[in-house]
Amino acid sequence: MKNKLFAKTILICLIMMGYSSIARSASMPPNIKEENVSYTIGGVSYKAYIAYDDNLKGKRPGVLVVPEWWGLNDYPKMRARKLAELGYVAMALDVFGDGKIAANPTEAQQLTAPFYKDPNLAKARLDQALKVLKALPQTDPVNVAAIGYCFGGSLVLNYAKLGADLKGVVSFHGGVSGGAPVDKNLLKAKVLVCQGASDKFVPQKDAETFKHKLDSIGVDNTLKVYPNATHAFTNSDATATGKKFNMPIEYNPEADKNSWDDMKMFFAKIFSK
Repeated sequence: MKNKLFAKTILICLIMMGYSSIARSASMPPNIKEENVSYTIGGVSYKAYIAYDDNLKGKRPGVLVVPEWWGLNDYPKMRARKLAELGYVAMALDVFGDGKIAANPTEAQQLTAPFYKDPNLAKARLDQALKVLKALPQTDPVNVAAIGYCFGGSLVLNYAKLGADLKGVVSFHGGVSGGAPVDKNLLKAKVLVCQGASDKFVPQKDAETFKHKLDSIGVDNTLKVYPNATHAFTNSDATATGKKFNMPIEYNPEADKNSWDDMKMFFAKIFSK
């Protein structure tokens, strides 16, 4: 009995360490490689940023990182590097094409508005990005997930609803209303929603309603709500940005850490099967 309990404890510890990070020598720090790739869809060039640990051997899970409405700036690239440190192959996307980055909320609204009007608009772009990620020699193509922040969170949830070939998706303070309808014949990915309790853009009741919809069709999903966290709570620049543009957003280091830890546990679960 004691031997079985000990074995079970060791297994849990290994899972919590991550899918492939356990393959790295304890004395060997991550050697993060960064690459930029481009691909074309409909005559438009899309750029992406890839990060992975070159010290790891063999294939490992891949994670798409879909940015906030600002576009592919330093923030999603930082998240990709953090994922690489955990042992994943991460790919941060250029959703708008030609490397466009919004300088202010007005530009961001102009860039994102078409995606909210047409739930299918992002699918071709995410499909092609997923194809590129799966084709990388470091990626285990059967173990791929997507995460997104704010606008990116709404896109990964919508992508899952459209039948994306993903093990799971994680939305950090992303929109949960609108988009494609919930269809049990399409939605196969497991879902984690990380929501701020004080988010004025995405009310908690909307997140709870979304969870009820997923529950009703038997989708494996989890809703995590973090006290005193506003919209954009994971971004350390959110407080300054909120003051600059008079937006009700603020960085919350505790919620940032807790949501990242929840994501790690979620990945340990979906990639261990």
